[in-house]
Amino acid sequence: MCDLDDQEQLKKYTRRDFGVLAGSAGLMGALPAVANAVAVTEREVTITTPDGMCDAYFVAPTAGAAPGVLVWPDIFGLRPAFRQMGRRLAESGYSVLVVNPFYRQKKAPTAPQGGQTPIPEVMPLMQALTPAMHLSDGKTFVSWLDAQPQVDKARKIGTTGYCMGGPIAVRTASVAPDRVGAVGTFHGAAMVTSAADSPHRLVAQTKARYLVAIAQNDDAKDPEAKATLRTAFDTAKLPSEVEVYPAAHGWCPPDTQVYDAAQSERAWTRLLATFGTALA
Repeated sequence: MCDLDDQEQLKKYTRRDFGVLAGSAGLMGALPAVANAVAVTEREVTITTPDGMCDAYFVAPTAGAAPGVLVWPDIFGLRPAFRQMGRRLAESGYSVLVVNPFYRQKKAPTAPQGGQTPIPEVMPLMQALTPAMHLSDGKTFVSWLDAQPQVDKARKIGTTGYCMGGPIAVRTASVAPDRVGAVGTFHGAAMVTSAADSPHRLVAQTKARYLVAIAQNDDAKDPEAKATLRTAFDTAKLPSEVEVYPAAHGWCPPDTQVYDAAQSERAWTRLLATFGTALA
């Protein structure tokens, strides 16, 4: 993550823990087809930010305007697996932006061997980010989505985050509370820390519905985190769903060694339900 406390939390993940995220791009499975999928159009885009130019992937329905969704990838960054996930979400009726969170350092692909890239090679990219960067980027990307004709400005925006993207999704909701109506985090890292700006402490600054899907091994490392998150949501009077899934950290992207098709589909179904309610 970024601040010292977050980095200390991430140190609890061993090299082996991150290693289970590794997988060959060549082994990436095809995600299930979307029932009644809408036709979409996709393009690579470059977004001007206060700190430079961010390369990203934008995919949206070809007809009409749809709710916008901002996707924050895991430590391996913008890659084919996340383009596939973004396209699938667009085929479900959303205008989706998948960003390269490491654009300040390098363009995607930021993990030269995809999921097989050794963690020491990509960890510095993540550690170079700060909460202030998360907030700045979140605000910029939400504004970019709102400037697109494919995005329905009358409806709220959703954001999702995987692993390190979990805290960034919450920070995005905190910096654009009147626009972000739904947040989904999947095997999020450092969602609860002792830092003053820990994601769970930012919840009260948001106005979103939350879906927090926790990996079984992450819960084993910090079993109190789920209760802390639930309390934060309840105190803020925000609708939420916080659940531990019987799957390992990294189970959602289809290019990981621990990809769990059944639990990934379960999380996907819950995400669509959350978006269907909050972004209607």
